[in-house]
Amino acid sequence: MFFALTGCAVPPSQTTGSANQKNAVDKTAAAAKADSDKQLNFDSALASMPAADSKDAKKSSLADAEPIDGKDVSDFRQTGRASWYGRDFHGRRTANGERFNMNALTAAHRTLPLSSYIKVTNASTGKWVVVKVNDRGPYKRGRVLDLSYAAAKLIGLVHAGTGRVKIEGLSPQEAREARDEMFASISAK
Repeated sequence: MFFALTGCAVPPSQTTGSANQKNAVDKTAAAAKADSDKQLNFDSALASMPAADSKDAKKSSLADAEPIDGKDVSDFRQTGRASWYGRDFHGRRTANGERFNMNALTAAHRTLPLSSYIKVTNASTGKWVVVKVNDRGPYKRGRVLDLSYAAAKLIGLVHAGTGRVKIEGLSPQEAREARDEMFASISAK
C-alpha cells in the first residue's frame, strides 16, 4: 500500500519532469543566444580597418595593438595538421593566463615557449598568418597546432576544420616585420 501512494506525494504546485525539461531547454537556448550576441565579429573588424595607405591606418592598425617581445624561436620548423578552436573556448583562461579571444591571432602548441611568435602557412593555399603561442595543445592525435578562429579564417582553414600547415618560428624582430606585412596586406584588400 505504501508503494502505491508514493507517486502522489508531489504537491500540485510543483512542476513535473517534462515542464522542468522545457524550462532547462529554454534557459540553454537563451544562454546560447546571449553568447552569440556577445561574440565579437571578426569579419566586421577586418572590414572596418582603414586602407594601408590612408592617414588613419597607423592610428587604428591592429599591427600596433600589442608589442612583440616573445622568445626567439627562429630555428623552429614543423609541418603537420592544424585545427582551430573558437566560441566554445572564448573567454576561458589559456596556458599563459590570458583569456582566450577567438578573434585574436593566437595558437596553441604543445612545446613552443608561451608568448613566442610563429608564422603559419596553409600548405594548400599559401596563405599565412603570424600568431602568438599563448596556449597548450592540441590534444587530438595527429594534430600539431590549434589556431584561433581568426587565424584559421585568414589562412582558409575554418570551413575545412583542419588542414596541413607549415610552421616557422620567428624572432621578435621577424615577428614584428611579418605582422606589419600581414596587416598591410589585409588592409589593402
